[in-house]
Amino acid sequence: MSGPLSGLRIIEFASLGPGPFCAMMLADHGAEVIRLERPHGVYSSAGADPDRDVMLRSRRRLTVDVKTPTGLQFARKLCGTADGVIEGFRPGAMERLGLGPAELMAENPRLVYGRMTGWGQGGPLAQVPGHDINYVALSGVLHALGRAGSKPTPPVNLIGDYGGGLTLAFGMVAGLLSARQNGKGQVVDCAMVDSAALLGSILWTFLAQGNWDGPRGTNLFDTGAHHYDSYECADGAFVAVGPIEPQFYAVFRALLGVADDPDFDDPENPARWAAAREKLTRIFKTRPRAQWCELLENTEACVAPVLSPAEAGGHPHHVARGSFIQVAGALQPAPAPRFSDTQSGHPVAPGAYGKQELRSLLDEAGYSRTEADALLATNAVA
Repeated sequence: MSGPLSGLRIIEFASLGPGPFCAMMLADHGAEVIRLERPHGVYSSAGADPDRDVMLRSRRRLTVDVKTPTGLQFARKLCGTADGVIEGFRPGAMERLGLGPAELMAENPRLVYGRMTGWGQGGPLAQVPGHDINYVALSGVLHALGRAGSKPTPPVNLIGDYGGGLTLAFGMVAGLLSARQNGKGQVVDCAMVDSAALLGSILWTFLAQGNWDGPRGTNLFDTGAHHYDSYECADGAFVAVGPIEPQFYAVFRALLGVADDPDFDDPENPARWAAAREKLTRIFKTRPRAQWCELLENTEACVAPVLSPAEAGGHPHHVARGSFIQVAGALQPAPAPRFSDTQSGHPVAPGAYGKQELRSLLDEAGYSRTEADALLATNAVA
């Protein structure tokens, strides 16, 4: 793979969710990522076929039994050739295997060691199991998600798992830049609960300004306002509406024919929202989504169709930008962000690399031909 991270080698100890997402981000932008999987492990998102898992794209996958002396030795030697390591296990698990940061950084002082957990490496909950919904709940963010009078609604597992993976990717790049400057690696402690809170920074901004004082679903950005919500169309499809600036709101009103309706005056006043919402609900149900998009989408009214994942790739804007790509016949998001000079290559399917380059990895890790033959005969590495 080409890209701005070309030349970096990352060893990924296979896990689920945020770890693979971080590794995908690094691989998308040129890093050589080698994923080490345990025998008989489950390593695909939502139980999917690993060869169809978007987050496993663009890297080599090896099976390594690190609980055997030969497998452990191979993993440690491979980490000795790397710039970074990613692991996603409970605190202490890698240390018990002999693969903790102290052991690996003693052999490779410039190593950046990324640790992805739910609760972090320390604190009362560090050893407690959990999932995305738990971390987002404790962060304070889940409380804000949902409609008025309803219970908190998790946004799939995007905030904890994949927000956490994105935060770890940033942490890894920051650590790698630091190591390049001073030759010294470090541990990156990334917790999903911390990342979820960070992604919700705007909530604390509103809170500090006194602009988030109502229950969920009654504030500007949480579906409380009539001009920041989705509406059902005549065909059962939806459009998303968001003209929160006065000049865009004026365009929205004019195109919908409500410019002179007093219920749409003073959109910053919550007392006006209910009546305006009731009218917008009726208006949008008078036409199918395609007709509303023809009228509103390419204007300053700030209206967009709510597309399904299957629909999104065919939208003209995405087609023009190449925002979605086909990899081995599967539609998926293209690498992001984009760079003007160091363009990232086209991702390859998870199974594309195969195991044919294992011999070269053994050579790079310092194994002689005889030692490599002996290691492969143990089946600890495949």
